[in-house]
Amino acid sequence: MKDLIKKWNSISLIKRIICGLIIGLVLGLVVPQASVISILGTMFVGALKGIAPLLVFFLVMSALCHMKSGQKTNLKFIIILYMVGNLVSAFVAVIACRLFPVTLTFTDSVSATDITPPSGIAEVLTNLLNNLVKNPVDSIVNANYIGILFWAVIFGIALKHANKGTKDALENISDATATAVQWIINCAPFGIMGLIFSTISEQGLDALLSYGKLILVLVGSMAVVIFIINPVIVFIFTKQNPFPLVFTCLKGSFITAFFTRSSAANIPVNMELCKKLGLDEDTYSISIPLGATINMAGAAITISVMALSTAHTLDIHVDFLTSIILCVLAALSAAGASGVAGGSLLLIPMACSLFGVPNDVAMQAVGVGFIIGVIQDSCETGLNSSSDVLYTAIADIREKRLRGRK
Repeated sequence: MKDLIKKWNSISLIKRIICGLIIGLVLGLVVPQASVISILGTMFVGALKGIAPLLVFFLVMSALCHMKSGQKTNLKFIIILYMVGNLVSAFVAVIACRLFPVTLTFTDSVSATDITPPSGIAEVLTNLLNNLVKNPVDSIVNANYIGILFWAVIFGIALKHANKGTKDALENISDATATAVQWIINCAPFGIMGLIFSTISEQGLDALLSYGKLILVLVGSMAVVIFIINPVIVFIFTKQNPFPLVFTCLKGSFITAFFTRSSAANIPVNMELCKKLGLDEDTYSISIPLGATINMAGAAITISVMALSTAHTLDIHVDFLTSIILCVLAALSAAGASGVAGGSLLLIPMACSLFGVPNDVAMQAVGVGFIIGVIQDSCETGLNSSSDVLYTAIADIREKRLRGRK
């Protein structure tokens, strides 16, 4: 058994995941009635959701309590990059929808969950502020990442003067949690098999093919950000060929995030990649968990594309000024997507309200989002997670360049 496990682990994780993907697809088409297979996907997602809040809490708290007084980090610049990335991504989505307008097909069978979406940006911001000060235990239990981040910062700063034994204990817990996440990610091939089986057996390939143009616009917009916008940002601040760094981040972060569909669960992968890139640990130990919470370029694209496609379907003309307002709205709300149940999809009605779209119609657009989620959410998470590493690397390289170091 040990030899079998060792041989299994020696195979590349990506190759194992692709095998799981193919097997899940075949089983979903051949034996769709074997619903027991979907349990693997449910358990995988549940394990990631269960451990990710603890991971963020202990990582940030441990990193801050070990930070020395007067220690210089690039967090301010990284946060600016995160927000600029959100804004530019929303703008790309707006341009894509103007060039390739998408008409959605709404039916009675297309429905969302029972979650009530926020009514406007004011409510989103209010919820964010309320989530900041929620009970820390409650925040961890309910995966309220805004609250988790806030309390981790508070406790981390408060423990800066703790004795060495306490700090070492926190670091050990943080490392153990990260190791547990790695173990769960090693089970990804079985989880992906269950998730793909569930999607194909319940919805069929026709459900995805019928929204082919919408998927192409969403994925195409994300591809523009990955292969054009991000390289331009890298070049502006590093003055060097951006593509080696871009492709390193895609290979090391995007692929695993694509399959796990969780930025928080991908934190250990990103931390390891930052270490391999030789980045400043005092910076990336905080910027990576922070990015998993507020760096949501993919979410900004999803919100913008779905809102504009809904408006186009209803023959509502959206002028350029309103599109710019939508970009700002999508960028701000996307940064708070982790604090809203349902993530970016549940923020679509808020964006639709900007065009006067009725809430019941907007919720049908959310339902469409859930149908294509197997592709949309995977690409969205991959973009978000890989950008966390990319922007952290940009800040580190820029800082070294300004100091005259290579």
